[in-house]
Amino acid sequence: MSNSNPVNPVNLDKAVVFPELSILAEQKIDLKTLLTEQRIKNFLIKNSPLYFSYATCLLNKEIVDTLQLLADEQNVINRYQALLNGQIMNTGETRKVLHHATRSPNTNNFYQQQLSRIRDFSASVHNDSIKGYTGKKFTSVVQIGIGGSDLGPRALYTALKRYVKKEKGHLPLKARFIANIDPDDANYILSQIEFETTLFIFVSKSGTTQETLTNLNIVQKTAEKFGMPRSAFRKHFITVTGKGSPADNPENFLTSFYIDENIGGRYSSTSAAGATVLSLSLGYDIFQELLIGAHKLDESAKNPDIRQNMSLMSALNGVWERNFLKLPCKAVIPYSEALSRFPAHLQQLDCESNGKSVNMNFKPVNYQTGPLIFGEPGTNAQHSFFQKLHQGTDIIPIQFIGFAESQTSYNPQYNGASSQEKLNANLVAQITAFAVGKEDSNQNKTFSGNRPASLLYARKLTPEVMGALLAFYENTVMFQGFLWNINSFDQEGVQLGKVLTNEILFEKESSKNQTSSAFIDLLQNLP
Repeated sequence: MSNSNPVNPVNLDKAVVFPELSILAEQKIDLKTLLTEQRIKNFLIKNSPLYFSYATCLLNKEIVDTLQLLADEQNVINRYQALLNGQIMNTGETRKVLHHATRSPNTNNFYQQQLSRIRDFSASVHNDSIKGYTGKKFTSVVQIGIGGSDLGPRALYTALKRYVKKEKGHLPLKARFIANIDPDDANYILSQIEFETTLFIFVSKSGTTQETLTNLNIVQKTAEKFGMPRSAFRKHFITVTGKGSPADNPENFLTSFYIDENIGGRYSSTSAAGATVLSLSLGYDIFQELLIGAHKLDESAKNPDIRQNMSLMSALNGVWERNFLKLPCKAVIPYSEALSRFPAHLQQLDCESNGKSVNMNFKPVNYQTGPLIFGEPGTNAQHSFFQKLHQGTDIIPIQFIGFAESQTSYNPQYNGASSQEKLNANLVAQITAFAVGKEDSNQNKTFSGNRPASLLYARKLTPEVMGALLAFYENTVMFQGFLWNINSFDQEGVQLGKVLTNEILFEKESSKNQTSSAFIDLLQNLP
């Protein structure tokens, strides 16, 4: 039924099944009557080690069947295979898209070679073969990067730091991150460390990222102020960068690990951009488990049956909600404090990838693309913005993330139930409340229900499960890009601000944008 090829698919609104889906969107899906025990069992996908429930989404069998036709017509699995085969899929920059190769067990590829180097380097740091300039052991590592060089690695470290174990008498390094060009960020982090025992990772694919270079300069000047001679910098600074970039300089850095133009920043957590800091701070074995989990989800994403492919089902449901139900936002709510930084990473992943308004051939599209993504951990979010989600005028789909067990054995009992039992009781209560609502004679206490949600869950948030979660979302975003016929792998939207920033800072006054100049005057001429 396909009328497209991997490189030149049709726009979503030109798909044969688009009118049929538009008609189906007019029918009423009443979760209050549909939500049976049998539906909950049937609307469930297992792609080890994850489970995905879409029983409380605004779907029925007919809609799911038609979404299957849409996936077939838009040739999404063949496009995914073309991506894996190294076909040019980033048309905006004429590049391949190879982040899946960073967790492939193919030991001959470039990314696996870098992982082997990172494994050996982190082992040398952990066994104290590599030390600081005064001969002291390294005890902490600071990653200096921004965007994908910060959000993903930071989220993964936050998620898995409870698994850190002493290795041969020496703990892996405590990780910290400097991202914001706001000097208060670097100042705070540097006030928490001892320079003699800290290793710094400068992460910039181009080696020219303004924010990251500025923070590198702050770090080095502060290190010098605290007694580290410039001649010793090389022992404390490594880099993750493109081969041959200005940062690929053995005179200034102890070593360089490489990423290339085929890995976008927001997809780089399983490349050297994430592997280096995570191997040093968690241990390479833990990072390897994360890679295994990611690869498992990559493999499951090849299944053309959407009822067996959770990444594709999630992507299709997202398109259904965005284009046919006209819902503009999506909340991601992990019921796990360990995932407190994960929604921020997903916000960049989704919004930077699919916040596009032109298709693969650079022509404007006539439909909505990626939704706004936001989120916070439950149960905190329940006491923040859930009022709007339950009773506000906007219907905002939710993706819940939950786990049967906590990461640690610490799970105290209080008032007849453990903390984890209470956490999961809250999770189930929220899903139920959004789906079925509550009628009341007092309209102020009425909950309309039929507010869609999905649930992603596993036994426990292990490193393997974390890798699977990461790949699930990366593949969901990829599939949605295929369905919308947009390029999910470039980010021209961040470039204009960079150009104007340089103009404001470095161009002659006569060449500056008048609007920018006016705002600069406001900031600089405060009473």
